Amino acid sequence: MFSHEESGNMVRLKDIAEQARVSIMTVSKALRDEPDVSTATRARIKLLAQQMGYVPDSAAQGLRTRTTKLFGVVISSITNPIFGRIMRAIEEKASEAGYDLVIAHTLNAPEREETCIRRLLSRRVDGLFISPVYRLEAEARAYQELLARRVPTVLLGHAAPFCSQFAAIETDDLVASYHATRHLLKLGHKRIAFLSGSTTAPWARERFEGFRRALREAGLDVDDRLVFQAGSTIEDGAKAALQMVNETCHATAIQAVNDLAAIGCANALLDHGLRIPQDLSIVGFGNILAAEYFRVPLTTVRQPKYRLGLAAMETMMQLLHGQPAGSRRLPAELIVRASTAPPPAEPRLSRSPAPKPQTQTP
Repeated sequence: MFSHEESGNMVRLKDIAEQARVSIMTVSKALRDEPDVSTATRARIKLLAQQMGYVPDSAAQGLRTRTTKLFGVVISSITNPIFGRIMRAIEEKASEAGYDLVIAHTLNAPEREETCIRRLLSRRVDGLFISPVYRLEAEARAYQELLARRVPTVLLGHAAPFCSQFAAIETDDLVASYHATRHLLKLGHKRIAFLSGSTTAPWARERFEGFRRALREAGLDVDDRLVFQAGSTIEDGAKAALQMVNETCHATAIQAVNDLAAIGCANALLDHGLRIPQDLSIVGFGNILAAEYFRVPLTTVRQPKYRLGLAAMETMMQLLHGQPAGSRRLPAELIVRASTAPPPAEPRLSRSPAPKPQTQTP
């Protein structure tokens, strides 16, 4: 039995052919699963190649087929908990199809996004998955270049004017947010604060619109004094909570644009002596892992993250095969946990909450 380490050299098709006592052409055809090699011979050659430590030269194959078997993935950051299961689904299905992933992080900066896209194009990737960095401009040069080059591109998230020509795989955020608000209304809440996200992000706008529609259906108007700009991080949520406390906004419930903002807000309120859900209910969006294991398990919207990744790969394979592929919206479901309950008799945010009691050491 031979191996790469034993021989000290890269195993070649010629080496396999000599061991198998067949021609180099037969080895090449067997490894490519071409039909004019018998099943038994193909199996024997593949086993021998594996035993000898043969590794196909992907660069040489790429020159022959004009493909690299690489997909580029452009996301804000791998630390964003939303992308974990999406990436897992894409990687699993890409691997089954013989593709590897090259991942680039934009850190939500348009200039960095353009650099990431250009670098991946220089590596001649066969397709791109992009979570867009949203901006107000109607055009973006990098996306125009993708369109001009006809690079198969799938958006991981909502389309916006600058990237509307590409297939998008997205959650039905508007309907999901509507149901989250309906849940609070059915519990009896009428003064519901909303922690909004970036005004440039379509997903944030849809979640606010779902909130607004549910209120309107219940005969309520959005009170601007109950809408707080909270971004999308734990720190943003904590800042919004402190603003709510300082402004005594009389809310009995809070709906946050995502789980991180909800967790940051809830943490700050708990530290100020408020009880969740006895004094104040809170709902997130996303169902990240931390939501279930938070100090008070968080009622939230479960985004179908793994299914979003599968749908993205299905769309990519359609594009690679020259088939038409449109955008897809996947439904999300409300997960009710311990952070929501009927409102208190008197809103606790109508006055400064009592400071959190200090435990005394014996």
